[in-house]
Amino acid sequence: MASSQPLYERIEKELRRRLEAATDGDPFPSESRLAQEFGVSRMTARAALVRLERDGLLERVPGRGSFVRQAAAARPVGTLLSFHDQALAAGRTPRSRVLEAVVRPATALEKAALHPAAPAQPASVVAITRVRLFDDLPVAIERAVFPASLQALLTADLETGSLHQTLRRLGLHPTLGSSVLTARTADDDAPDLDVDPTTPMLVETRSIVDQHGNPLEYTVSSYVAHRYALKVDFSVAAPGHSAPASSGTR
Repeated sequence: MASSQPLYERIEKELRRRLEAATDGDPFPSESRLAQEFGVSRMTARAALVRLERDGLLERVPGRGSFVRQAAAARPVGTLLSFHDQALAAGRTPRSRVLEAVVRPATALEKAALHPAAPAQPASVVAITRVRLFDDLPVAIERAVFPASLQALLTADLETGSLHQTLRRLGLHPTLGSSVLTARTADDDAPDLDVDPTTPMLVETRSIVDQHGNPLEYTVSSYVAHRYALKVDFSVAAPGHSAPASSGTR
């Protein structure tokens, strides 16, 4: 190791070796503990930790400390895969914390998505808002609405079960969907996700139809960006040709 290498980089390299043997969710030493261990100032210890956080290897939770994080879970955009099934495929336990489960009047956007033939007519929806977790890690806030005829969803297991599995038991099969991706900060959702209000969020607004082509679900899922990712496969357009518009499905 070159002697000219900054001290914080040498500390960072040692911490990266430790992280290779760590498990997702393990607590990680604080700045003060690392400063004491390596005999450096807290500023030097902080410089090493900042680079690890930047790379998504560590996460600081306000009031709780720092924790080891594996790479963000990635879902192929072109695959109709529920959050529940994705968690199981990744070897994680899918859990949810229910924030709302009611029948209420539809918003204008919800009416347009679920009742496109008569978007101006009054309509009600089954609204289910949940914090979605991998094990005990909050990953997203999911605001899903369904036609009011599906009130049976309100009696389903909303904490550990899959709504898509419940829909299939009702004879409705989520078949095709389209998504629009945007971004925002956590803001008012921060306390439910255990993040800072300025944390970047990946927002997926999707519409799903059933096997008959009828609108089935309209959902806005806001993912903590460093805990979740979307994988996109694409083709490269030949020069002079515009690429066709693509959409993600879930």
